[in-house]
Amino acid sequence: MSKNLTTRAEDYSKWYNELVVKADLAENSAVRGCMVIKPYGYAIWEKMQAELDRMFKETGHQNAYFPLFVPKSLFEAEEKNAEGFAKECAVVTHYRLQTDPDNEGKLRVDPNAKLEEELVVRPTSEAIIWNTYKGWIQSYRDLPILVNQWANVVRWEMRTRLFLRTAEFLWQEGHTAHATKEEAIAETVQMNEVYAQFAENFMAIPVVQGVKTESERFAGAEDTYCIEALMQDGKALQAGTSHFLGQNFAEAFDVKFTNKEGKQDYVWATSWGVSTRLMGALIMTHSDDKGLVLPPNLAPYKVVIVPIYKNEEQFEAIKKVADQITSDLRELNISVKFDGRDTLRPGAKFAQHELQGVPLRIAIGPKDLENETVELARRDTFTKEIVALDRINVVVKDLLEEIQNSLFNKALDFRNSHITEVDTFDEFKAVLESKGGFISAHWDGTIETEQKIKDLTKATIRCIPLENKKEEGKCVFTGNLSTQRVLFAKAY
Repeated sequence: MSKNLTTRAEDYSKWYNELVVKADLAENSAVRGCMVIKPYGYAIWEKMQAELDRMFKETGHQNAYFPLFVPKSLFEAEEKNAEGFAKECAVVTHYRLQTDPDNEGKLRVDPNAKLEEELVVRPTSEAIIWNTYKGWIQSYRDLPILVNQWANVVRWEMRTRLFLRTAEFLWQEGHTAHATKEEAIAETVQMNEVYAQFAENFMAIPVVQGVKTESERFAGAEDTYCIEALMQDGKALQAGTSHFLGQNFAEAFDVKFTNKEGKQDYVWATSWGVSTRLMGALIMTHSDDKGLVLPPNLAPYKVVIVPIYKNEEQFEAIKKVADQITSDLRELNISVKFDGRDTLRPGAKFAQHELQGVPLRIAIGPKDLENETVELARRDTFTKEIVALDRINVVVKDLLEEIQNSLFNKALDFRNSHITEVDTFDEFKAVLESKGGFISAHWDGTIETEQKIKDLTKATIRCIPLENKKEEGKCVFTGNLSTQRVLFAKAY
C-alpha cells in the first residue's frame, strides 16, 4: 500500500482518516461503527492510561470495576441522565439463541428466552454505580469514596469516525461520593486540573479550562467543567470533562448517610472522564503531511535505530554498537527499537517510522563505525546531525525534552493566534468562515440565543473560561447586556 497521504490542505478529513489507518493505529471492524485498535495505536493508549492512572492514584483514587449491563429501571431512576442518553442506548432483550427451524444452519433469538427486565449496555455508569454505593454508605465515616473505572462504553452513534466518535470506545470514568457540597466541588475542579496537566505536560496539547453552559452540561449534572483543545483545522475538541452532580444521583437512588451531627443527608457526587477520543486530539494537534508526530512522552518507543549495511559482517558490527546504545538509553528510561528487518531497505524503514511519528531516528552505517559517530534525525523538524558515540546519551536525552517542549509551544502559538475577539455578528461569521478557531464574544446568557447562533453557524459555546475576564458588553447576536465573553467554535 502506498504510504503517501492526502495533504491536510487538500482534504483535512481524508488526511485524518488515512493517517489513522496507514500509521497502523486503528481500522474499522465487522461491527458497524466499532473499531479495532491495532497494537501500535493501543501502545499509545496504554501510555496515556498509565500516566492518568498514576495521577489518579496520587490524588487518592482507587480502581474498581462495575457491570457492563444496567437494568432499565436503574437507568431510568435519574430522569435527566436517562433522557440525555436514551437515543444512544443499545438494549439487551433476550439471553439465548437457537437453531432456526425455518432456515437450516442459521440461528435466531429464542422467543422463550426474553429477559424479565431489559438491560441497557452502559453508555455511562452513574446508575449502576450509585445503586451500588447505596450499600456502601451509611455514615460520614464511609466517605469520601474515590473510585475510578477503566472500561468500555457503548453509545449508538449514527455517524462514526475512528477514535473521535465510535459506537464503542474505551475510557475511564471516575465516580466519587462526598459528605459536603464543598468537597464535591473541590473534587470536580481538582480532576479537571488533572486532565489539563496531563494534556499539556504529557500530550503537549494546550487546553482552555472552563465550565459548560446549561445546554452543554452532562445530563444530570449541576455543573460541567471541561478542557477544550484546538485542532489544526480550526475546530475545537472537548478533551475531557468533570461533573459536579450535586445530590441528584443520591436522591434518585436514595443514597443517604448520617452526618457528624447525627442527621440524615443525601450524599454529594462527582463524575469525570476522558476517552480514546484523546487519540484523535493527539493526531490532529501535532501531525503533518508525512504522518504522525508524537510527543516523546507518548511514543511507544522514543528512538528507533536503523542499520545501513551491505553484508552480514557489517550488520553484526553495527548491531553490536546499536545494542550498546540501546542498553545505555534504556538505563535512562528511554525506550528504543532496533529495526533489524531484512525485508525493507533503509529508505522504506525511514518512511515507516516517519509515518508512525517516532521522535528520534538513529542511522548507523559502516562509515559511522569508522568515525565512531551516528546520524541523528528529528521527526518534528526533519533536521539531522552527526553525533559522536560517546555523546549520544546526553544529546538524545536533551533532544527528547526539547521536542516535547517544542511541540507544546508550537501548538500553543497556533491556539493563541486563533483566539479572536469579535463584537458584531457579522465579524463573528466572517472569522468563523475565514479563520476558524476560538471566537471570544459576548453572549446574553440565554439558551435561546445559544441555539440560534448554533443553528445559523454550527458554532457552539465551547466553554466559559475559568480565567475569564469580567467585562460589560453587548451580546454579539441580540445586543442585550452581557457581563463576560465566552468561547465559541465549530467542534468535533
